[in-house]
Amino acid sequence: MSVDRDTTEPADHPIPLRREALLPSERGRGLGTVAVVCTMAGVASGLALATTLMAMQVAESMQMRPTIHVTTMEPTVVETDNGFLGIYYGCEQGVCEVHGVLQNSPAFQVGLRAGDRVKLIDGDAIRTESELKNHVAGSPPGSHLELVIERDGVDQTVHPILRARPARRS
Repeated sequence: MSVDRDTTEPADHPIPLRREALLPSERGRGLGTVAVVCTMAGVASGLALATTLMAMQVAESMQMRPTIHVTTMEPTVVETDNGFLGIYYGCEQGVCEVHGVLQNSPAFQVGLRAGDRVKLIDGDAIRTESELKNHVAGSPPGSHLELVIERDGVDQTVHPILRARPARRS
């Protein structure tokens, strides 16, 4: 509810317009009355009071409720149908070199070792990491690959049988 009040003051004084409003709370109680007096100082103080009362109303309506959050994480097995060779490698200037071989991997079983350079896979030249990765991962488990590697300056051919990538826990 708003009420305009008129004051009877002499004509040589400006007549301020005063406006009052009741700010209700969520529970129907009045938080207070906001009075805005239209003078330079009155507008600022009235707005400050209104802002303060509104903030109190919002704070009162928000009740603290204890909440218990329970989070459980079950490890999940990620199945893949990508081929897996079992090597760590890096490629620079068109040469892909094996940096390491995982125990009991297809690469380990055919005798690959650190320092070997992968030149061809199934007749395709391998010059970049993405070419090597895409060829191996793009072949299904059980695939027979023909790898031409260079070891100590001599080319050798090996025939690993790819396995499924070991399950990762996430």
